Amino acid sequence: MTTPSRIQCKRVYDPPENDDGYRVLVDHMWPRGMRKEDLHADAWRKDLAPSKELRQWFGHDPKRWAAFYQKYHAELRDRSEAVNALLDNSGQRTLTLLYAARDTEHNNAVALKMYLQARR
Repeated sequence: MTTPSRIQCKRVYDPPENDDGYRVLVDHMWPRGMRKEDLHADAWRKDLAPSKELRQWFGHDPKRWAAFYQKYHAELRDRSEAVNALLDNSGQRTLTLLYAARDTEHNNAVALKMYLQARR
C-alpha cells in the first residue's frame, strides 16, 4: 500500500489547482449544480462516504461531530479494501478529498482525512 505525500480536503466548488494531485469526490450524492467536467475529479468513491443512516443522524450538527467521526471511522474499518484502493490509486501524489458541505471543519472528508492520517 502506498501513501500519499499529502492529504487535503477541498470543497467541490473551489477551483482545482495544479498541486491537487489525485482528486476524489467522497460524498454519497453528486453535488448540486456541479457538472462532471467542472469537478475535475479523478474518481468518485461513494463507497467511502458515511452510511445514509449516519449522515442523516449527523445532519452537519457540530455538536455531534465527535460522535460522528468516531462512528464513521468504525464504518471505515469495515471497508479496508476501499480505503486501501484509495491510497493505492493516489500513489505518492497529493490526495485531495472533495466534498460539497458548506461546513469546512465538520464534514465526512475531514473525518476521512483524520482516519487516513491516523493509519500512517
